Amino acid sequence: MSTLLERLARVARRGTGVGAPATKAVPAFALYADGRACWTPRDPAALAQAGYERNPVVHRAVRLVAESAASLPLIATGPRSDGRDDPGGDLLALLARPNPRESGTHLLETIYADLLLAGTAYLEAVILDGRVAALQALRPGRMRMLPGSDGWPAAYVYTAGGQSRRFNLPAPGAPEVAPILALGLFNPEDETGGLAPIAAAAAALDIHNAASAWNKALLDNAARPSGALVFAGAALSEPQFDRLKAELEANYQGAANAGRPLLLEGGLDWKPLALSPRDMDFVAAKNAAAREIALAFGVPPLLLGLPGDNTHANYAEANRALYRQTLIPLARRTAQALAVWLEPAFGPVDLEPDLDRIEALAAERESLWRRVQAADFLAVSEKREAVGYPPEMPREGEG
Repeated sequence: MSTLLERLARVARRGTGVGAPATKAVPAFALYADGRACWTPRDPAALAQAGYERNPVVHRAVRLVAESAASLPLIATGPRSDGRDDPGGDLLALLARPNPRESGTHLLETIYADLLLAGTAYLEAVILDGRVAALQALRPGRMRMLPGSDGWPAAYVYTAGGQSRRFNLPAPGAPEVAPILALGLFNPEDETGGLAPIAAAAAALDIHNAASAWNKALLDNAARPSGALVFAGAALSEPQFDRLKAELEANYQGAANAGRPLLLEGGLDWKPLALSPRDMDFVAAKNAAAREIALAFGVPPLLLGLPGDNTHANYAEANRALYRQTLIPLARRTAQALAVWLEPAFGPVDLEPDLDRIEALAAERESLWRRVQAADFLAVSEKREAVGYPPEMPREGEG
């Protein structure tokens, strides 16, 4: 824009004759710019770069959800096919140490982060000698789905390091573990690919990033909005124009020159060409965008330190809302998907988050336990079911 204005000014001076006293008035130019918003491309890689790598609200929201959900303890319920009295013991052992390189918490954290940033997460089952020996997460950006004749996935191709691997999926109902598990959040336009929360928050993300970039540019420009120097007299000569421009750039631009007064002489007048931060309601707009980002990820803004949110009375209430509305549903659906996927290898097992070991829900669980304990009309098995436990298993030697 500045280059265009300079060219227009030079054209105006040529019309009056450079180097000679100007006798004609300077022509007036009206410049209108059809400004259009520049949005981040709606693909997972671009959104992850603009969000998780560059935006503090997205980064903290993703880490908060992924790390907290991965830390939820899981319990296994349901009878085992071999009749042993430890339902899901082998499955829980595999999830605790899924592969030699990482722990179960780190693996689940990767899965949840992929769901939040890409909408889809992939797990590979490493099968050795007919048994599931390891689980490892595969990056969504490197995975390609090959549909079958019915439109559903028939195989997956994973490319990394210049090499591709093909994973053929077994037929539905086959008594074997599929090599790939695809976890996806609901997408109304795609049955096989999920819709990431960051995609829903893309507009707010761009606004928040643009506000930060504008604020930085404003500080670099001595915290002054853009404007124009208007010369009320005749046209400036070429040397005068270049001298004025050089003085402005050297003495009045940059954070080091903040607060330096601008001396205007010879009929010069300063005309602002942009709204001030106060006129733009800059802080309120940026905070509103941050709250929209937190809303898309299911994180109460209070937990991210965002001002202007009075939805929850205190921090503890906001923390309980995070667990009840975001973390537990995410962990439960992921655990159930893992159990169904690995059922051919470990038998029918139900995986659930252990709510009694979540410190944020201790007060709620204690209240539930007291109410159930006081219900004398319930049997022991009914009380166990009411608090989320399976019916009491018969002890050895009992019927």
